[in-house]
Amino acid sequence: MSLWQTPVSLEIIAQRNQDTMSTHLGIEFIEVGADYLKARMPVDQRTKQPLGIMHGGASCVLAETVGSVAANYSVDLNKEYCVGLDINTNHLRQARSGYVIATARPIHVGRKTHVWSIEIHNEQGELVSINRLTLMVLSKKS
Repeated sequence: MSLWQTPVSLEIIAQRNQDTMSTHLGIEFIEVGADYLKARMPVDQRTKQPLGIMHGGASCVLAETVGSVAANYSVDLNKEYCVGLDINTNHLRQARSGYVIATARPIHVGRKTHVWSIEIHNEQGELVSINRLTLMVLSKKS
């Protein structure tokens, strides 16, 4: 059974995210599963801090992006939308180059709040950070 309440595909996500922070940082959605969403981000001059490692804020941007997009497609976007309330990130390993891959999975999908877990791995499959994103579900005005 699929989690998605609004039709979702990589093409739909790419079109909706044009000209946003996602495109500026090179975030690319790469996989939609029945209950998860994956995106990758390059570790390059846009996402590194002066020490040559991925900036912690870039990890948070990637986590909030993939979690927020996932949450929004798990509601009926004709009637509702989700916005972030809180994000918690634990940085576990440095990333210096290549890509990092984020996978968002729901912990709780309620009527008024969602909680998503987002794990970020490097290309070798090593865990870079764990993230928890809490979102509020809001009604669209008629």
